[in-house]
Amino acid sequence: MRTPRRVALLVSVLALLAAPGSPATAETAVPAGFRPASTSWTGPATGYVLGYSPCAKSWCPALLATGDGGAHWRRLGAPPMPLPDNHNHVALTFVGERVAYVSDGVHVRTTRDGGASWHPVGLAGARQPFYLSKITETAGRVFALVTTFGDGHGSTRLYSAAAGSPVLVPVPGFAATGSLTYGDFAVGGGLQVALGADYGTERYWTSRDGVRFTPAAPPCPAGTVASLAGVRDRQVVALCSSSPGSPQPGSTERQLRHAPELGGPFSGGDAAPVVGITQGFGAASPASATVAAEGGGSGFLHHTADGGRTWTTTVLSDRGLSLADLDFPGGGTGVVVDGQPDADGGSAVYRSTDGGRHWREVRFG
Repeated sequence: MRTPRRVALLVSVLALLAAPGSPATAETAVPAGFRPASTSWTGPATGYVLGYSPCAKSWCPALLATGDGGAHWRRLGAPPMPLPDNHNHVALTFVGERVAYVSDGVHVRTTRDGGASWHPVGLAGARQPFYLSKITETAGRVFALVTTFGDGHGSTRLYSAAAGSPVLVPVPGFAATGSLTYGDFAVGGGLQVALGADYGTERYWTSRDGVRFTPAAPPCPAGTVASLAGVRDRQVVALCSSSPGSPQPGSTERQLRHAPELGGPFSGGDAAPVVGITQGFGAASPASATVAAEGGGSGFLHHTADGGRTWTTTVLSDRGLSLADLDFPGGGTGVVVDGQPDADGGSAVYRSTDGGRHWREVRFG
């Protein structure tokens, strides 16, 4: 008796799915010795982690994705981005399911097909030494912050181009120059850009479409640097930090400030804990904010749930190298990377599901 073709085909498919070594298994998704370098989440449950694993006396990149908050991981095509010898942070930024950027501060790669292919992105007129500290895409445009330095004089500039462009160019009028320059931007509810120099001058702009910008009063008082969070429940939250090492080595004076709307005046001045040098800042809501800081060989997450009136501190580890990619992608979910892949203490991704009150290490495989 002949087996019907449909039945035979179904049996073959089921056998294939049941075969050992299927690409869907955690063993094939996560390479042995995997250590995270950077993480980027586009929603509470949807996240991506770029990491490295030992291979042939070097470190090979691997890109993982999850759709269930890290319970399961799948493998995507990794960017051709070696782990830098100078310990520069390799930063991953996903802006959708298919579009992402990765940079080691000097080189930039992008994908628009979910990691199937990666292509270089150039920076017109950028002369080394320079450092790209941030890049993202919003409202159909790419934005990046690039700082050049040397001989006691430098600049921080905003670069931009249409989404998908192979080269970014400086945006006229968006530059800070001086002995020490810096900047930040935030997306979500509108675009915010802050640029400053020498802890004395700071400029701030907002935009709702990424094309037309409106100057506004800076978020922070003179002598401090602004770290920006996206618009949360129509309010804007900023962290103002003093120069590192003030009031004492390994510390930073900080205060939390709020604006009632994008482009509105900032007010407030609730002091945050001074322990550690500021590494990152994020807000889950106008009342819930977290500061990432490093000091004394430990990583700290200072958290407030009442708009800055009171704070609690979580000590993550004694890796003591860096905290990176602190972000709150929604739903009270927060993420941060602790350490570096090639450090003696390794690295880890921590995740919070209650706005930053508590953190747990994410497991791979």
